[in-house]
Amino acid sequence: MTARYCSLAQASAPVFAPGLGAERLSALISGRRMWVNGTVLHYYFFDRDSDGSATPDPETGHVRQVSWVGSKEQQDLVRECFQEWHGLGVGLSFVEVRDRSEAELRIGFQRGDGSWSTVGKDALQVGLNDRTMNFGWDLTAPGERGTALHEIGHALGMLHEHQSPFAGIHWDDEAVYADLAGPPNFWSRDKTFFNILRKLDPDEVNGSVWDPHSIMEYPFAAGMILEPEQFRAGLNPPGLLSRADKEFVRRWYPPAETPGPRELVPFRSAPLRLGPAEQADFVVEPPETREYTVGTFGDGDAVVVVFEERDGEPRYLTAQDDGGTPHNATVKARLVKGRHYVVRVRLYSSWGSGETAVMCW
Repeated sequence: MTARYCSLAQASAPVFAPGLGAERLSALISGRRMWVNGTVLHYYFFDRDSDGSATPDPETGHVRQVSWVGSKEQQDLVRECFQEWHGLGVGLSFVEVRDRSEAELRIGFQRGDGSWSTVGKDALQVGLNDRTMNFGWDLTAPGERGTALHEIGHALGMLHEHQSPFAGIHWDDEAVYADLAGPPNFWSRDKTFFNILRKLDPDEVNGSVWDPHSIMEYPFAAGMILEPEQFRAGLNPPGLLSRADKEFVRRWYPPAETPGPRELVPFRSAPLRLGPAEQADFVVEPPETREYTVGTFGDGDAVVVVFEERDGEPRYLTAQDDGGTPHNATVKARLVKGRHYVVRVRLYSSWGSGETAVMCW
């Protein structure tokens, strides 16, 4: 029986300014979807029958409401999978919320719409009333728990492992197209190419070695893969987090270090001294209530994110990513005296003198 596959939405490749050096471009491609470390990702399950999309019935033409609500058993399984990822000791954490406006990740269970997720911080581009993740079949069925782990992997910034240019897979293209065109997927040729046959940029993948055991790897029936020879009879990943999966997420989201963040004092610059993909965290205790500006300086590509601490956890306030531009990241936010704020700066790459700094004023 053909497996059900995750179907990522087709998206245009990012466009960067011409003339960027190879090292700078590589850093931008690899890190552009990744969250800043220390982020608390809030997730929300659509919980009312009215949550869903209005869809015309193909036979009657009558508009019917499609529910995005999942059963308690399916929701509990997804909760367990979030905890499994967090249990690796990563610097991200996951908190369920009841208000969708507080959630970066909004999860539906629409049957027949496939299972999919936005990738990393692409979730921030989705409207508050829309899903960033969907599960299109019963996750509690035998062998389907890996689907939840897989989609959460996408939410962390991971892509499909079989599309790695390091895999060396030689496909029987027409066999793949024919298989995916039938049940249970019913994919178009474009969707099949985008999610299976298309090769990713080397800088987008989890590492320089293909991992056939990855949770981000699809299973494939016999006859779809011609090479490597050992997979002609089929490829059947175990549906678990592999060692390489764990190494990848720990590398991008390492546990918090001690001592904690430095204080960012208004009108006093703080040198960053960061290498590629490294991050610096700061706390801001505003001396007065007003609009503040937080910005970086120097020859570097960086993303700056400002969080406000509420109920003991950081909530996303505003951000700017200057990756690939000639400008430094600058954000404006109204900060309130007596409240606690966190500024996180993640560097893609630096050039020139390599000296970078951040300031609040």
